[in-house]
Amino acid sequence: MSERWRGVVAALLNPDLRAVLAETMAAGPLPDARRRRAIERLHELGLVRETASGALEFDETAVRGILSDNPPVRPSGPTRFLGADGRIDRYPAQHAERDELLRWVAERAFGDAEVLTEQQTNERLSAFTGDAAVLRRHLVDAGLLERTRSGSEYARPAASD
Repeated sequence: MSERWRGVVAALLNPDLRAVLAETMAAGPLPDARRRRAIERLHELGLVRETASGALEFDETAVRGILSDNPPVRPSGPTRFLGADGRIDRYPAQHAERDELLRWVAERAFGDAEVLTEQQTNERLSAFTGDAAVLRRHLVDAGLLERTRSGSEYARPAASD
């Protein structure tokens, strides 16, 4: 793996480089909802902190930590399709990888003998995605989740011998 990432991360510690970078990236003001989400994400990453007066400021701690650590290890398996919040941020294009991700979700979200209402199913799937209905449909299409005969409940298919 190239060591170029170290130079990029180190550049974030230089206030002059950050200022020029910010100038080149300015796209105008964001709507309030998008700005709040962006600030929440920057907080999660440890890149900003709130001052006593309530203003936001860049926090070098996370960047310095990255430089002092070993290079980041790329996740493997289904976890490579998860964002920093542990939820699915994209679905794999390759069928085998998508099946692997869906099996991973099904194993964690549902017990073997559980029968859940659609609302309960969506609540479980919401831990993995922002769009539980899409994930539910993917699981049904993959044969990892099925609707009961009444059509009002969901369960994992019975294991075949």
